[in-house]
Amino acid sequence: MDGVSVFRLADVVVKHAPADPGDVVSGEPTLGTTLVTTLGDTGVEIGVWEMSVGTVRDVEVDEVFVVLAGSAVISASGSSVAVGPGDLVRLTAGTATTWEVTSPIRKLYVA
Repeated sequence: MDGVSVFRLADVVVKHAPADPGDVVSGEPTLGTTLVTTLGDTGVEIGVWEMSVGTVRDVEVDEVFVVLAGSAVISASGSSVAVGPGDLVRLTAGTATTWEVTSPIRKLYVA
C-alpha cells in the first residue's frame, strides 16, 4: 500500500554480541540493535534494541523508547527508575547511565 509501511516488531531479529568489557559492571551481558526504518532524510532512526541480563554503563544519545518486553533499572545522577513493558522513556544526550537488566529487555527506540 503506497504511503503505509507496517513493521512486525515481533518478527524483528536482533543479533547479540558481548557488551564492551569496559562498560560491563556485572554479569556477561550481550546486546544488539536492528535498524527498522528512518524518518525520511531527517537522520532519525527507529529500531529495536535488546540486552540480556547483566549491568552495563552507557552514555546516552537523544532518544525516546518504549519497552516492549523485559525489565531494567536505569540509574543516572544518583537516582534510579525501574522500567518494564509499556513504559515510554526519554533519554537526553550525554547522560551517563547504568542499566541493570533483570529480565532480558527489548525496546523500540527513536533516536
